[in-house]
Amino acid sequence: MSTRDIILVRHAQANHATSAQGDLARTLTAAGEAAAAAAGAWLREHGAAPAYLLCSPAQRARATGEHLAAALDCTDLRADERIYEATPATLLRVLDEHAHTPCLLLVGHNPGFETLVALLSSGSSDGGRGMPPGAVAWLSLPPGEIEPGSASVRHFWWP
Repeated sequence: MSTRDIILVRHAQANHATSAQGDLARTLTAAGEAAAAAAGAWLREHGAAPAYLLCSPAQRARATGEHLAAALDCTDLRADERIYEATPATLLRVLDEHAHTPCLLLVGHNPGFETLVALLSSGSSDGGRGMPPGAVAWLSLPPGEIEPGSASVRHFWWP
């Protein structure tokens, strides 16, 4: 294996929470559904082949992940509670636990995702370019290495 690919996808646009539902239950808007499908199509066109998808347990992340999994013919979609409201340190622990996976796709939230991209690619957590809803950050890392500044941004896409 020459590189390890980590693909981070921020959940697509979601409805605001109602008084009867909590943040975890927020669903995708119609535009969010379309954006999640577009992200999946873009990933397929660019040859993404994750072994499995890890996603936040939030409904909006799960729905985004389902669109991605369908587009990529990936039947293994796993929820990981740590991804919800995760800090970059928590996300790094999740990535470390899956270090054996040559291509891993995570679906989650900001600000953790955009800060992680900045940290891995530039070595600084304050230089991020942001990740709008539905954005994809595809990082490549040397095998066995996940340190600040060790990744290159292979692709950055948003709907």
